[in-house]
Amino acid sequence: MRRNAAESYVKGWQSERKWARRERGSFGVFMSSATDPFLPQEFRYGITKRVLAQMLEHPVDLLIVQTHSPSVIRYLELLKRVNQRMSLRVHISIESDRDQLPGLPPSASRVEERLEASRRIRQAGIFSVVTVSPLLPIRNPDGFFGDIATSADAVVIDHYIGGDGSSTGWRTRKTELPEAISRINPGANSIQYRDEMVEIARRHLAGRVGVGMEGFAGRYS
Repeated sequence: MRRNAAESYVKGWQSERKWARRERGSFGVFMSSATDPFLPQEFRYGITKRVLAQMLEHPVDLLIVQTHSPSVIRYLELLKRVNQRMSLRVHISIESDRDQLPGLPPSASRVEERLEASRRIRQAGIFSVVTVSPLLPIRNPDGFFGDIATSADAVVIDHYIGGDGSSTGWRTRKTELPEAISRINPGANSIQYRDEMVEIARRHLAGRVGVGMEGFAGRYS
């Protein structure tokens, strides 16, 4: 646990901002690709809270907050202040309309809880994105993407093939996930399944659907 994350952010802020604006045109932060910023321990140690507070004084141009947890809304007032200082997107991962796949542990929070968190964020005027990543078998695609359409400003769909850091998904194929997917829908282990879900999503969220890395970068079609 990195308890000095806020201090490290402030220490590197000026040089990182200068480099990013020179090389990339803007200074963006993705929070976070490796560790969820709203794990249960957050509400004991307040590491994410302190980083966000420092961003009010040392802002970035774009902040993306990525989480699996509906607990993000516990910081809604702070996020509203952050949204006034910089461009903010909050991504909430909802991989399927199922709370559990046979053979895998249940999700830490229910699908409806995460959809409600996305609604709350959107209602607060913050750009809200549901990330269906990694895409898992969906029981009722039209119902699922219809719910997302009323809960979020956009959706990103990302399959483990091409989305796990390997072009063929070989990293994920070493885990139990493909077998768990196959128990429900073997076809969902293919990139064609992703494309089918993208087409359904576009019926409900025209112009608000991102695919893979392009979607995470904020490019929707």
